[in-house]
Amino acid sequence: MTCPLPLDALPKPLHKHVDPKAPPALRMMGAKGLVPAVAAPDLAVMLFFLSFDEDPGVREAAARTAAGLPDRIFGVALRAEGLPGPVLDWLSRELGANEGALELVLLNPATSDETVARLAAEVSQRLTEIVRQNELRLLRHDEIIRQLCRNPNALASTVDGACDFCVRNGLTLLDVPQLVAAHRRVHGVDPAAAEPQDTATGLLGEYGHVLAEEEPAAPAGPPRPEDPAKAAEKLNITQRILKMSVSQKIKLATLGNKEARTILLRDSNKLVCMAAATSPRITDLEILGLANSRTVNADVLRYVYTNREFLRTYPIKLALVKNPKVPLPTALKMLFSLQEKDIKELSRDRNVPQTIQSQAKAFLMKKEQAARATEGKH
Repeated sequence: MTCPLPLDALPKPLHKHVDPKAPPALRMMGAKGLVPAVAAPDLAVMLFFLSFDEDPGVREAAARTAAGLPDRIFGVALRAEGLPGPVLDWLSRELGANEGALELVLLNPATSDETVARLAAEVSQRLTEIVRQNELRLLRHDEIIRQLCRNPNALASTVDGACDFCVRNGLTLLDVPQLVAAHRRVHGVDPAAAEPQDTATGLLGEYGHVLAEEEPAAPAGPPRPEDPAKAAEKLNITQRILKMSVSQKIKLATLGNKEARTILLRDSNKLVCMAAATSPRITDLEILGLANSRTVNADVLRYVYTNREFLRTYPIKLALVKNPKVPLPTALKMLFSLQEKDIKELSRDRNVPQTIQSQAKAFLMKKEQAARATEGKH
């Protein structure tokens, strides 16, 4: 098997320790964790690469090193925002005897739903509570509630609470007895008698060309009037979405395209908004739109301004500084990392919070005074 990650998932100085063409001694050095000054997340990714090495000795050494990682190292690695999902899944297997490690895997947003579903069937009683509390995952990925119901360690109260929540939000699976019982408990009827249509699946099937595929960018020039038939179709889609349950909306927010996300980002339910914002299909341009929005859900905006990956995109960071819905301490922290030309613009912009404007002016004044002092010395 070949590693599913590209080589550039690691910093260039570490490539020589994972490249199949590299000398065996260098690869073994990486597999034993002997490379100096490697950040914990990079060490985890490097060991993952080497678990696919053609040399069985290297593969075994990488697995032993991963299983023996001290708490201070795997704790940092498993909390890392940018750690790839396949790496988190692999570490959850290698560190499976360590409950603290599994807890961090379950709490990391980058962990795949498939990994959470696998763990939901086998983790301890305490960790089943963490699985149950991640409501977005429960509604987004059916297999999680299926596996949680099969876990012999889960308390009946945990399973019943998870099932009641799912049923109240429109998710009932006829092959899961606990969910069927919850449906009777919550709605007082047998779900098998009148199983509602999976509107999200139906919508994706009927309007697959609209929701399952991204539309090409519009050509430059003045906007063209929208085709009446297409406008009517959009209206119909909006009407259909309004009739969906929360569970169906979340699935559509995850699977659909920009049009579906745009509609669902305005939903009154924060779980639906978050499903759209965290969709694997969302683009940087859409995130920029969220950073600029004054009406976006507060949880969605918090997700944007606390995500380090998004803040590496300069226009997103600039938009967040200008957005009055971003907490001032957060905006001020980003303000001083902006380019001077943008700070000058903010010092004159009356549409930004007054504190941002005044701090931008103070920054420029202090810099000007420092420049004058330097000139005076000469």
